[in-house]
Amino acid sequence: QLVESGGGLVQPGGSLKLDCAASGFTLDDYAVGWFRQAPGKEREEVSCIRTRRVGTYYADSVKGRFTISSDVAKNTVFLQMDSLKPEDTAVYYCGAPCSDYDVRGNYLEVWGQGTLVNVSS
Repeated sequence: QLVESGGGLVQPGGSLKLDCAASGFTLDDYAVGWFRQAPGKEREEVSCIRTRRVGTYYADSVKGRFTISSDVAKNTVFLQMDSLKPEDTAVYYCGAPCSDYDVRGNYLEVWGQGTLVNVSS
């Protein structure tokens, strides 16, 4: 099971940090990603941290602004989001396993319920 938290309302240019906590399995054994879906749009992969943290992937739209990381002891993956823009508004989900090629998350085996990020002034 995956449980996301940390979403909310933030002004453009602001920051938020999302948490994805796992139970029942060890996150470090999987590639874990963050995905988002805005109203009327397809789900898209935002970032992915590979198994054993050997590398990361970022969508072009968030490169340089978002940072994915993990805490093995807490069995949690994080997404630090800086310089937020209104177009970042979406429901954010974490899921596994992710890859650089499954940008729609069609092969996810487990995912959370999502957390809403609203970037608005």
